[in-house]
Amino acid sequence: MLFLFLLGCLPLAAQSPAGKGYQHFYNLEFDQAIQVFQTAVQANAEDAESHNHLAHAILYREMLRSGALESELVSGANPFLRREKLKPSLADQQRFEQAISKSMELTNAALSRNPKDTDAMYLQGVALGLRGNYNFLVKKAWTDALRDITNSRKLHNKVTDLEPARIDARLVQGLHDYVVGSLPWSYKILGFIIGFRGNKEEGIKTLQLVAREGKLNSTDAKVLLGVVYRRERRPADAIPLIKDLLTRYPRNYLLRLEMVQMYGDLGDKQSALAALRELDELKKANTTGLQAMPAEKINYARGTLLFWYRDYDIAIQELRLAAAKAKDLDLNTSSMTYLRLGQCYDMKQNRNDALAAYRQAIAIAPDSDAARQSRQFLSSPYKRGKA
Repeated sequence: MLFLFLLGCLPLAAQSPAGKGYQHFYNLEFDQAIQVFQTAVQANAEDAESHNHLAHAILYREMLRSGALESELVSGANPFLRREKLKPSLADQQRFEQAISKSMELTNAALSRNPKDTDAMYLQGVALGLRGNYNFLVKKAWTDALRDITNSRKLHNKVTDLEPARIDARLVQGLHDYVVGSLPWSYKILGFIIGFRGNKEEGIKTLQLVAREGKLNSTDAKVLLGVVYRRERRPADAIPLIKDLLTRYPRNYLLRLEMVQMYGDLGDKQSALAALRELDELKKANTTGLQAMPAEKINYARGTLLFWYRDYDIAIQELRLAAAKAKDLDLNTSSMTYLRLGQCYDMKQNRNDALAAYRQAIAIAPDSDAARQSRQFLSSPYKRGKA
């Protein structure tokens, strides 16, 4: 799970006037969040913050639909620069771009009146970060995305230079340090990031500072740290963060699925299965917030967990259930379901079924990482080491 991430930044959160909207946002209720933020824009069209909130919710609703809010997508095996392109509707694209354009217009006007207006600097940095996320995930314009987040970082550097106690403005700095520190060398030589070499450890320390002391962005920092800890193979550090977030956003089913992955990464199979059983029971009880989650999402999670623990027969049963309703799943989960199913079949020496599964993974999302791996296994069966 977890709110990404890539080359982006997150705006003011639940303690802002739009706090009600962000309660919906962090519980994955993006339609309701968009309604709240749209009402705020209509009430005060000259408020750059409201436009940022609206753009934020529009983008993340599309990320949820595609499965791009899940931390497995940024694990060590899935580098930052390999991601299926999002395909939002034309209407959503226009709404997002209009919101960011208006925010930029308003903050530019404020900065022309007062070049040291730290609120305007901060909000423009947020708009640039969101646009960077959009450039990366929708347009696949990697260099434009990196340029936006670098410019966002420069603005937020100015904010903290003028107001050192404004811890919330360090969120982008920490994320930027981590992302740039994780990029291939070919991207680090780009002219617009000269002077920002990036440092993963420093980035993590900064995110920890914001999580601990931030007033507005503490939640965002914890979410990002959860993603980072998964990518850095630190599940023991991620679990307390996720538990804390779940106490505040209990309707966020991706947090519950993330707990399953963290326990699995930690080697605690029984706790992972227990977390899945709990989620299954909540879903069957029609718990508020879980109605929108396909039950097959749980089948996929259980099948993947059992795949890693080499329980291939049961994993196949679970993955078949997920595959039967693949059309109801997000793009990432449906393609990954067939990849995992093919790998299980290969481990059971069932090559014909494995080939059929790999072809399905490719057909569903041809540009995805699941498709890339599946193409490899079409020519050579999946094999697994002892680790």
